[in-house]
Amino acid sequence: MTHMIHLLEGRYFQAFIALLEEKSFSRAAERLGYVQSTVTTHIQQLEKISGQKLFHRYPRGVEPTEAGQVFAKYAYQYAHLAQSLGESMAKLEQPSGTVNLRVQESFFLTSLLPFVQEYTREFPNVKLHIEQGAHQDIVNGALDYALDFGIVPANPERHDLLFYPMKEETIVFVTSGDLAGKVEREGVQLLNDELFISNGMTCLYHTTAIDVLKEAGITVRDALELPSLEMIKQMVICGRGYALVPEIAITKELGAGVLKRLPFDAEMSFVHGLIVHRNRELSYTARSFQEELLNFF
Repeated sequence: MTHMIHLLEGRYFQAFIALLEEKSFSRAAERLGYVQSTVTTHIQQLEKISGQKLFHRYPRGVEPTEAGQVFAKYAYQYAHLAQSLGESMAKLEQPSGTVNLRVQESFFLTSLLPFVQEYTREFPNVKLHIEQGAHQDIVNGALDYALDFGIVPANPERHDLLFYPMKEETIVFVTSGDLAGKVEREGVQLLNDELFISNGMTCLYHTTAIDVLKEAGITVRDALELPSLEMIKQMVICGRGYALVPEIAITKELGAGVLKRLPFDAEMSFVHGLIVHRNRELSYTARSFQEELLNFF
């Protein structure tokens, strides 16, 4: 173990992270300002030190091996600690640096955006790196130390994650006015023959919808996965199927009558909250961000 510590260098971790994220030696080299052979050498040194092959090389690019996936967690921790050390040594009077956050698109658009606008005005030296992800993607990012924070629609109930409640959100089934009229006349069983539209099976809304539909005697035979809330809304407005979406995201469409609620008795709501790994040592900037965010909500 001590031998490995003596041999590891920070630039090796930087090369590893760049290659992991860029999936290409040439793009990783360009990102770091190196020639490609330097990145190749750094990765070869890491593989020699660890005694494991860290990447599969394919014609289309690279993918981490199982050992590479394990190594990634520690590489991100190293990068985070290096950033924290730099901030602490500089004794910053004003938060600066980068905060990495992953959140569902719908929550960002309906609830988080006002905070982001306010925060970036007040703290111009902080770069918010915000990624979109489904519930499990966000949880995995926090567990792997790839994120400072995640925002999820429900408490993951994990001992290694801290959860801070922020905002309750009501979810409703919606469809076009025409299909809603047919359901009202013929009953919800009509939905057995309609397309269910969602962000995909990794989305908590999707799995919740399936459970509610099953209780109502509806089997989802045909589902369409779309990457954005706006795409889902427009697809449903066009008369193609039905979806489960946050009520706050469709107030205008409901008011205009282009979307209608479907008549399900179950009232669905989620408590969105901030998650962070219990063992993550937050930088001064990250702690400041967390305080501002929780105070906002």
